[in-house]
Amino acid sequence: MTAAYSEVLSIVVVLSVGILVVPVMLQIISRYTDLIPSYIWTEELARFLFIWTVMIGAILGVRDSAHFDVDLLPNLGARGDAFMRIVARLGVLTIALVFVTGGIEFTKFAWNRTSELADLPLWLIHIAWPITGLSWIVFLGEQFTDDLRVLFGKTLSP
Repeated sequence: MTAAYSEVLSIVVVLSVGILVVPVMLQIISRYTDLIPSYIWTEELARFLFIWTVMIGAILGVRDSAHFDVDLLPNLGARGDAFMRIVARLGVLTIALVFVTGGIEFTKFAWNRTSELADLPLWLIHIAWPITGLSWIVFLGEQFTDDLRVLFGKTLSP
């Protein structure tokens, strides 16, 4: 199930980057030519898309364990490595819980507000934080399970 969710997120992030090019390109063209009137709403749309692109990228980074990794103790063996990954993942879990709890408050604050120019509901941006945190928790749960199996000498299921 998490593989399907990850695949959907991969498609969404590609689409988001592709769509992000349009308002940014309109902004650039409108600044340097008179062909297109200056659209200020494109800046807001670009900001919304950029935030979501970053958050979805962060979700995929946690899913793939693609974040920065420093190997301070290289010769710990499989169980030692699993233990160190669990410790590192506990740090990520802490940040995920902050994203969820703070993000819910952040979203409640923005629930009845709209952006100034495009009149878009601000909760569409703010809800990215709790969704990101919840997604991290789901993917971390999968990774914790794998690491705990290694730590306790169980074989991983295919």
